[in-house]
Amino acid sequence: MHSKGSDLLVAALENEGVQRIFGLPGEENLAVVESLRRSNIELVLTRHEQAASFMAATQGRLTGLPGVCLSTLGPGALNFTTGAAYAYLGAMPMIMITGQKAIKSARQARFQLVDIVGSMRPITKMTRQIVSAEAIAAMVRDAFRVATEERPGPVHLELPEDIAAEEATASLIAPHPMARPIASSAAIKGAVEMILAARRPLIMIGAAGNRPRLVEALSDFVHRTQIPFFNTQMGKGAVTGNSELYLGTAALSERDYIHDAIERADLIIAIGHDTVEKPPFLMGSGSGPKVIYVGYVSATVEQVFHPDAEVIGDIGTTVTALADALHHRVQAAPEFFALREEIRARIGERAEDDRFPVIPQRLVHDVRKVVPEDGIVCLDNGMYKIWFARNYRTTVANTLLLDNALATMGAGLPSAISAKCLNPNKRVLAVCGDGGFMMNSQELETAVRLKLDLVVLIIEDSAYGMIRWKQAVDHFADFGMTFGNPDFVAYAKSYGAHGHRIAATSELIPTLEVAFAQGGVHLVAVPIDYSENMRILVEELGNRSIG
Repeated sequence: MHSKGSDLLVAALENEGVQRIFGLPGEENLAVVESLRRSNIELVLTRHEQAASFMAATQGRLTGLPGVCLSTLGPGALNFTTGAAYAYLGAMPMIMITGQKAIKSARQARFQLVDIVGSMRPITKMTRQIVSAEAIAAMVRDAFRVATEERPGPVHLELPEDIAAEEATASLIAPHPMARPIASSAAIKGAVEMILAARRPLIMIGAAGNRPRLVEALSDFVHRTQIPFFNTQMGKGAVTGNSELYLGTAALSERDYIHDAIERADLIIAIGHDTVEKPPFLMGSGSGPKVIYVGYVSATVEQVFHPDAEVIGDIGTTVTALADALHHRVQAAPEFFALREEIRARIGERAEDDRFPVIPQRLVHDVRKVVPEDGIVCLDNGMYKIWFARNYRTTVANTLLLDNALATMGAGLPSAISAKCLNPNKRVLAVCGDGGFMMNSQELETAVRLKLDLVVLIIEDSAYGMIRWKQAVDHFADFGMTFGNPDFVAYAKSYGAHGHRIAATSELIPTLEVAFAQGGVHLVAVPIDYSENMRILVEELGNRSIG
């Protein structure tokens, strides 16, 4: 098949099943844009490359297949770097394709020339410049393989404009199913013996346990063993159902109510814990529960995480084998069920408090009321993330998307746009602080242009609230954290979206319901009272004696 490099690139992407590419064109990738125009792939034009990379990463996170984003050279490509790190730390499969000047001639000298391959090296699984059109088919296939393999992540390909225009005759390479290595029977037998010997075993699900293809196996594992479980922030929502066994989320590293259960466990089965997250509990030396680590690759040893035994291989196959061996043989410790009620009661306190501005517990409670079980909530980064991680209960997998790895601001709205593109019939809500929202607020135009039904809840405190809280905890003066905001109702309307402002706590649920029922893009601004941060997360938890 005779064609040019850009045609071969797009055909190779179609060959991988790509249906949508997020990005911004530039002079150096016009040939690729033209090839896309003639393809079946949808080009979702964004207003900033960083947003496009967040969208592609979220698509990878939700589907397990790499999302794809496109940019030009230099400044456009550098705008991908935060999204690359987001996908790299968060283990989200993604392919970034950037343009570059011709490499066989230098007609524009060094104008806009940046070593993007070098810049991407520390924040991708692989980064390559394509130097021959004939190599495109093989490099795309390899990029998808690397991006998808555990641990998944971003891969970068740079396509210079002269290579994009070059004649290419190479054939496409068909993808084939990947069979993942499985754990040894000896490791599984050893884990089974440790679990049966334990009196109070507890399951913990971490970020690497939260993969779309693991939902069934993990849900079945919990159900069949009847062992109570908790999760890290990024492990939240990894299983469907089993809510009677769910103890909570370790949103903090110690002293929260969930840590009462962790302290009483004599064995923790840590499934897919990725130490890129803040530790969900701190392992000391010798004391505390034993830990079995179940993962695709061996555990990273940290001062606060050094498991006693490891079962390495495909997590789905491993937990199915463990469930087969343990079926009906484990007695759940009754004290965990009493603890579960205590934890739930503590976390449920003040959930219906009417004071205004809204307190975080009430905000989470009201959002849960409005969002159906299969609805998706996408969090930006801010103080509310801890409250949603602790208090928002999920019963369907992948319905609360938060980032506890890079934990970058600005990802909430783009990730919600991506989630809505993939799930047109589900309610999708972005929850952003006023700080994080304004970092990518221009993507409101993208959401309006795509005619999405999307609701964006903006939590307004006119400050970088989480850092302000840390500043207070560390006994520094309150300084350098506050700012002004636009009138969010007028701001929404200027984009052709709908704007709402909550003036009383009782208005929150009805306003969100109207926004979802009406369709289109809605911004809902709600002032928040963050005094609960100090009252609960510092004073109340700080005064507790654990044990």
